[in-house]
Amino acid sequence: MKKFLSLLLAGAAALAISAPGYAGKDLDAIKTSGVFKIGTEGTYPPFTYHDTNNTLTGFDVDIAREIARRLNVKPEFMEVKWDGLIAGLDAKRFDAVINQVGVTPERAAKFSFSIPYTTSQVVLITRDNNNTIKTFADMKGKRSAQSLTSNYGQLATSYGASLVSTDGFNQAIDLVATGRADATLNDRLSFLDFKKQRPNAPVKIVAEQADASKSAVLLRKGDPELAEAINKALQELKEDGTYARISKKYFGVDISQ
Repeated sequence: MKKFLSLLLAGAAALAISAPGYAGKDLDAIKTSGVFKIGTEGTYPPFTYHDTNNTLTGFDVDIAREIARRLNVKPEFMEVKWDGLIAGLDAKRFDAVINQVGVTPERAAKFSFSIPYTTSQVVLITRDNNNTIKTFADMKGKRSAQSLTSNYGQLATSYGASLVSTDGFNQAIDLVATGRADATLNDRLSFLDFKKQRPNAPVKIVAEQADASKSAVLLRKGDPELAEAINKALQELKEDGTYARISKKYFGVDISQ
C-alpha cells in the first residue's frame, strides 16, 4: 500500500512539473523552428491581399510581420480561403490566423484570442442606384454577398437576407456592382480603401452599425505563453509608433485613435 501511494505521488509530481512545458509547447515549437506560421486570406484588401507585383501585403500582413520580428522568428504566410482558415488552425496547419477575425463568444469558447488590434464598424453596401435598401432591416428577403462562415454572413442572415457565397471582399463588391447581389455587409475601413482605389465603382454605404467590432489574432487554446508573447508584441507596436505608421500607410490615419 505504501509503495502504491509513493507511485501515485511520484506520478502527480511528474504531471505538475510537465504541465508548464505542455502549456508553452506552441511557443516553444515556434522558437525552435524559427518560423511563425500564419493563416491569412490574401484576398481582403487593405488587410491581406496581393499588390501589382503579386506580393502578399496589407495591414494585417504588416502587423503579422512585426509580431514575428518581435518573437525573433520569420513569418510564413499560408493563404487559405476564409472558410478554411479556422479549420486550418484547428488542424494545426498554422500557428495563428491573422485576417481580421472578429472576436465572438462562439469562437472564444473554442479558441484563444490576442488583445484586439483593430476596431471598426460594420457597414451596409449597395449599388449606387439602389433606393430600396436604406437600413439593415431592409435586407429582409434580399441577396447579400458574403463569405458563408464570416461574422458578416451571420449578421446578414439575422436580418433575413439570403446569402450569395463569395471568396472575399472584392468578389462581394463585384457581385453588388453588377446586380448579382443586392448588398453586402463588410468592414468600413475596407470599403474606404476600396473607394480610394476605385472611386468610380457604382457602390455606396447606406447604413453603418453604431457598435464597433473588434478583431484579434486567433490562436488554439492551451498555450497562454504564446498569447502573452503576441500581446506583448502588439502593445510594443502601439507604444513605439509602429502601429500608427502602418495605419497611415493603408488608411491615411492612425486607426488606433
